[in-house]
Amino acid sequence: MAEETKKTTVKKASTAKAAPKKEAAPKAEAPKAEAPKAEKKVAKKGNGNKVSAIQPRLKVKYDNEVRKALLEKYNYSSTMQIPGLSKIVINIGCGDATQDGKRLEEAVAELSQITGQKPVITKAKKSIASFKLREGQEIGCKVDLRGVRMWDFFDKLVSIALPRVRDFRGVNRNAFDGRGNYTLGIKEQLIFPEIEYDKVQKVRGMDIVIVTTAKTDEEAYTLLDLLGMPFNR
Repeated sequence: MAEETKKTTVKKASTAKAAPKKEAAPKAEAPKAEAPKAEKKVAKKGNGNKVSAIQPRLKVKYDNEVRKALLEKYNYSSTMQIPGLSKIVINIGCGDATQDGKRLEEAVAELSQITGQKPVITKAKKSIASFKLREGQEIGCKVDLRGVRMWDFFDKLVSIALPRVRDFRGVNRNAFDGRGNYTLGIKEQLIFPEIEYDKVQKVRGMDIVIVTTAKTDEEAYTLLDLLGMPFNR
């Protein structure tokens, strides 16, 4: 009887081992949450182009302080009459470029460093024999700054560059053209922090024209004065 009981137990054990094991159903994995991507805050112009949302320091000052001061002083009937900066034109003449073309390349490189924009090459409109100049010959370069680059350059000009002029006593307040535009002449490009003194081959001057939407010179003077232009008193 004992042997039969053992055989029965062995058969049950072997039967239990031979039975296939049921596989556990795969657990449904929860979807992984993707990390949110950082989005840059951008503003859109009227034409749909994206621009940086960070505004220049002087542009913020103009919107918050200068416009209110101009409106109170001149009592404009509409806020659209308040004058502002339209563009800044910077011109460098290279008379020696007629003899050596590398001089013009140096002026273009320096102007692009100062403004952050590629200059346009200017050409002679007519031939002058006494200056050995032919019509269409490249004799200089210029840049038209608008928008953010205009405000950045004006801020750098009045805050950093002009105070570095030797024996600086302020700029001439009578250099307006009668239509609200101001012209400023600079003798050395070395006053700008982007120019390295050791790499300069020749000291050059430049003409800076600040174009405003003001209708009179008095309004343009008040605008530039409020923006920090250091006029001589």
